[in-house]
Amino acid sequence: MTEEVNSAPAAAAPAPSVPLKPLGKVVAVTSGKGGVGKTFVSANLAAALAKRGMRVLVLDADLGLANLDVVLNLYPKVTLHDVFTGKAKLEDAIIRAPGGFSVLLAGSGMVEYSRLTPEVRDDFLRIMNGLVPHYDIVLLDTGAGISDVVLFAVSLASEVIVVATPEPTSLTDAYATIKVLVGQQKRQVIRMVINQTARLGDGRAITVQLQQVLDRFVTTEPGRPIKLVHMGDIPADPAVRQAVMRRQLLTLSLPGSAAAMAIGQLAQKIQDTVIPRI
Repeated sequence: MTEEVNSAPAAAAPAPSVPLKPLGKVVAVTSGKGGVGKTFVSANLAAALAKRGMRVLVLDADLGLANLDVVLNLYPKVTLHDVFTGKAKLEDAIIRAPGGFSVLLAGSGMVEYSRLTPEVRDDFLRIMNGLVPHYDIVLLDTGAGISDVVLFAVSLASEVIVVATPEPTSLTDAYATIKVLVGQQKRQVIRMVINQTARLGDGRAITVQLQQVLDRFVTTEPGRPIKLVHMGDIPADPAVRQAVMRRQLLTLSLPGSAAAMAIGQLAQKIQDTVIPRI
């Protein structure tokens, strides 16, 4: 830092816009490509965790193409955009969702937030620091892919869940995303949820195959192996489409369906294995 002229006191160093380590109690739900059910998983997982007595908030971190409001059939008067621009307070933008959890909705078409500028970084971090102390878990429903905004949102999470489907394009993009998370963020543990599986055990087999490819082609530092953890499968289920078309949570509207029961098992596994770690 250069000295000020005329013996004026030196300016204070600016606060870092990224924490030195990921914030505790934050789980990012992300994917390599769109259309794999990431937001569906985030919303229904939040409801399943809330049912287990947890204080849960879902933040729509897809700042450019947010659609959590559509999935939940909500029409917010105040969004994250209003908080970023100083038009509203953070607490005014948090609303109650069906299922007993809280949401902070981004609002669609936030073009100015589709690129990671220093202002977006600082605004996002300020919001996160204001949220995290008040909840048992904060789920970040990120955008798909490896844009700088998505990667920044994921960097704020202690744990990452990658949602993929058995389709080759989804798996290819999931692999690419994992490579970036390992390379840029030095992630050692990536959790996998395989959506729309046809048979029991398909998701675990897919996770094992991805692990083998990573072990072969992705170089890591000695003593820092990559570990993919299979968290569960969500089977292909006609009930999912019914719930999505009705803009209802599957775990509420059809709790006995195969997919809803799988999400319940996922929530239990997260409560047992992920939350104690963060």
